[in-house]
Amino acid sequence: MQLPDGLPEHVTRSTGLDRLADLAARLLHAPAAQVSLLTHEQLVAAGSGLPPGTVGSTGPLEDSLCTVTVEHGAPLVVQDAATDERVRHLPPVRTGGVGAYLGVPLESGDGHHVGALCVFGPDPRAWTAGDVTVLTEVARAASSELELSAVSADLERDRMRWELAVSAGGVGSFDWDLRTGTLVWDDRLLQIFGFTRAEFGRTIDAFNSRLHPDDAARVGQALDEAIAGSTTYEAEYRVVLPGGVTRWVQARGTAVPGPDGRATRVLGVAYDTTANRDSDARLTRVLETMSAAFYSLDARWRFTYVNAEAERLLGRRREELLGGDIWELFPAAVGSPFETHYRDVVRTGHPQSFEAYYPEPLDGWYELRAWPTADGLSVYFLDITERRSAQQAAEAALASADRATRRLELLARASQDLGATLDIDEALASVGGHVVPALADWCIITRVEDHGLRDVGTWHVDPAMRGTLERYAAIRLETLDLTSSFVAQAISTGEPSLVLAPAAESMAQYLGSPEARALVRELAPHTGAVLPLRARGRTSALITLCRGAGRPRLGGTDMLAALELAERAGLAVDNARLYSEQHTIAEGLQRSLLTAPVEPDHMQVVVRYQPAAEAAEVGGDWYDAFRQPDGSTVLVIGDVMGHDITAAADMSQVRSLLRGIAYATGATPATILSTLDAAMQGLGVRTSATAVVARVEQPAGEGHGPHVLRWSNAGHPAPVLLEPDGTTRLLDARTNDLLLGVSASWPREDQELRLEAGSTVLLYTDGLVERRDRPVMVGMAQLQEAVAKLADRDLDALVDGVLARLSPGRNEDDVALVAVRLHPQDRPRPPEAGPSRVRPAPTPSVDPSRPSPGG
Repeated sequence: MQLPDGLPEHVTRSTGLDRLADLAARLLHAPAAQVSLLTHEQLVAAGSGLPPGTVGSTGPLEDSLCTVTVEHGAPLVVQDAATDERVRHLPPVRTGGVGAYLGVPLESGDGHHVGALCVFGPDPRAWTAGDVTVLTEVARAASSELELSAVSADLERDRMRWELAVSAGGVGSFDWDLRTGTLVWDDRLLQIFGFTRAEFGRTIDAFNSRLHPDDAARVGQALDEAIAGSTTYEAEYRVVLPGGVTRWVQARGTAVPGPDGRATRVLGVAYDTTANRDSDARLTRVLETMSAAFYSLDARWRFTYVNAEAERLLGRRREELLGGDIWELFPAAVGSPFETHYRDVVRTGHPQSFEAYYPEPLDGWYELRAWPTADGLSVYFLDITERRSAQQAAEAALASADRATRRLELLARASQDLGATLDIDEALASVGGHVVPALADWCIITRVEDHGLRDVGTWHVDPAMRGTLERYAAIRLETLDLTSSFVAQAISTGEPSLVLAPAAESMAQYLGSPEARALVRELAPHTGAVLPLRARGRTSALITLCRGAGRPRLGGTDMLAALELAERAGLAVDNARLYSEQHTIAEGLQRSLLTAPVEPDHMQVVVRYQPAAEAAEVGGDWYDAFRQPDGSTVLVIGDVMGHDITAAADMSQVRSLLRGIAYATGATPATILSTLDAAMQGLGVRTSATAVVARVEQPAGEGHGPHVLRWSNAGHPAPVLLEPDGTTRLLDARTNDLLLGVSASWPREDQELRLEAGSTVLLYTDGLVERRDRPVMVGMAQLQEAVAKLADRDLDALVDGVLARLSPGRNEDDVALVAVRLHPQDRPRPPEAGPSRVRPAPTPSVDPSRPSPGG
C-alpha cells in the first residue's frame, strides 16, 4: 500500500479509523487515541479524546512520538514520558500533554510502516503485555482499513479514466458486411488496432492479423455463434501491435439478420481495456496480499472473487467458493444480520458496516463492510473474535466493578442510616429502602425480642402492593408456625433460611390464617430468604427478602451483599440494644443522685433535669435546694467537668460536701464555697466544677418586708432574675471567681440583692444556653428573652416553656435548672399545692419502644 503526499479523502476522513481509535481508547481506558500517517510530515488521520481541530491537522515528523514508533519498528511502550530518553525532548511531552504512551506501527500490504496507532494520557502509567496485545490487534484492523481505502481510491481513479475515455470518443465502432466481406472501422478503432486507414485491408483477415494467436480460436468461435444464431456477440481479447505491444480490447456487437432470417452483417463497438486489465491485475495483487478478507458476489449471490485471507477465514478453498451461492454454502447466514445487511446494501445502494457472529463451523465474530458494485456486492471483513472477547472481558470487568461499586454504595448508605440513630425500630425500618429493589422485590424486617417476634418494617418495589404487604406483616405472626417455618429455622440455626420456588406456597403452608395465606399468594414471591441479624452470639432481628418470578433466586454477589448488610445491621441493632440498657441504667443512676427540693412556705421551688440525648454515660450536672438551721433556703446549681462515671462520682462527692458544709455551718454562700475548696483539696477530690450557691434569707421579725438573696458564683453562668414587673436581668458577679477545685486560698465574695415579693430567680447549667450552633452569649440573651415572654406563667409553666424554647428536641448536653419564686405578700400559698417534686423536662414524643435518653 503506497501513501502519496496528497492522501486520498477516503483515508484522511475515514470514519472507520475514528471508530477504531475510539475503540482503542475505550479498551485500554486511555484518555486519548490517535491514528497518524507519515509522509514528509505527520497527518492526524483519526482520533478519540483529542482537542477540536486536531484530526486532519499536520505537523513536523521530528516533533511526533509516532515517528519514534515507526522508527522503532515495533510497539513503543513509554510508561513515564518525562524520564524516557527516547521521547522526553519532544514537544507533546515537554508541554505535559503526554505522560504515558503506547504506540503500534501501521503496516502496508508489502510490510512497510506508514504510520502508527497510539493511546496516551497526561499521567505516567504502567502498560501491561495485555495492553500491547489489544492495541496490536486494533492496529491490524486499522492497517486493513488503510489498505481498503487505498484500493478504493485506485478503483475510483480507474473509473474516472474510463468515463473520460468514453466521453472523449474512446470507443470505436465496426460494421462487417457478411455478403461482401467488407469490414469498416472508424478512426478510433483503427487507432486501437494500430492501423492507418491506408494500411487497413477492410477484411476480417486484417482483424485476425492483429489478434493474439492464443485468443484467435475463442474470438472466432464467439463470432461464428453470433452469426449462426443472429444473436449478440461479446468478447475480450488481446491484439498485438507493430513493435510487439499488447493491448486488451473489449468488443460487443449484434449479428443483424436479413429477410430470410440469416445474418447479413455484424455491427458493434470495441474499446481499449488495457488500463482496466492492468488495474484488475494490480487490484488482485493488493487483494491477495492484504491482511483483510475480501470477496465479491454477483447479482445472483454467487461468489465471483475470493482472496487468500477470505479462503482462510471462511474455511473453504477458492475452487469450492467461486460460482457457489453464498446462502447455500453458508446456510446459517440466512435470516441473520449477514443477509439483512447484504440485501439492504443492494436495495438502497448505500454501503453498510456492521459486526455479526457466525456459528459453527466458523464460530467467530466478524467486522464487515459491504458496498454495492455494478455486478453485485463486495465485502471486506476481519475476524474480530479475539478483539470482541477482549472487549467483552473489559465490559464484564467494568460491569463487575460497577456492581461492586453499587453494592459498596448500598452498604455505605445502609451503614450511615443504621449509625444515624440508636432507636432499634427506626434503624431496622431504614434497611428496607436499601435492599428493595437492589436485592429483593419486597422485604419484611422483624425484631426478635424476649417476649416474642414483632414486624417493624416493610417495603415493596411496587407502590400499589405496599398496602397489601403491610397488611400481611400486621397479621402473619399471629398464626405463623414458630417451630418449623423459615423464620423459626433462621432463629434456631442462626443461618440464612432459603425459600425455594414456588415460595408463595412454601410460605403459605406455615400460616394458620386463611387471610394471611391469601395475602402471601397475592404478593407472589417466587423465591426468598430469611436472614438472621446477629451480633455477639445472639439474633436480634430477621430480614425476609423475596423476589418475584422475573428475577433469579438470591445468590452469588447479591447474597454476599445481603449477608454483609445483615451482619452490619445486626451489629448496629445490638449496639442500640446495649446503648438502651446502659442508657436506662445511666439515667436511673443520675436521677437517683438528685433529691427533691425543699418546700418553704414563703416561696415555690421548681427543679428540672434533662439528660443529654446522645450520651450513654451519666453526667456531672446537679442541682440542690435545702434549708439551713436558721430557716434560710439554699439553692445550688453546679457542673462537674467531664461526662462519664468518674464525673458522676466526683459530682456526688462535691454535692454531698457542699450540702453538709452549708447545713453544718449555716455560713453564707462565699464561705460555703471557700470551705468546699479546702475540703476538696484536703480530701483529694481531684476535679474542678462550676457552681452558684444562693441563699434566700427571710425577713427579720414578723416576716414582713423584702427577702434578701445572697449568692456567690464559682465560674458558672449567671442566674437570671425576673422581677414582678416582668423585667429580667443577669445576676453578674462583680469579680470573676475561680472554678471550684482550683485553689483553696482564693478569696470568694458574697453578693446580695433585695427580692420583692413575686420575684423569680432562675439558676441553670450551661447545657441550656450553649450548643454547637449557638454561642453561649447568644444563648443567654435568648434565655432572658424567653423568661420575659413567659413572665405571666406559673413557675412550672415558665420553666417548661424555657426548656421548650432553648432546648428543643435532642439535647447535646445535660441541662439542670433550679427556679425559685417568692409568693406575693397578699396571696398565701394555696393549700392544695402538694409537695414540689423533681420533674423531668418535657421531651418530644418518640416511639414507645425507644428507651428514654440517659445523662
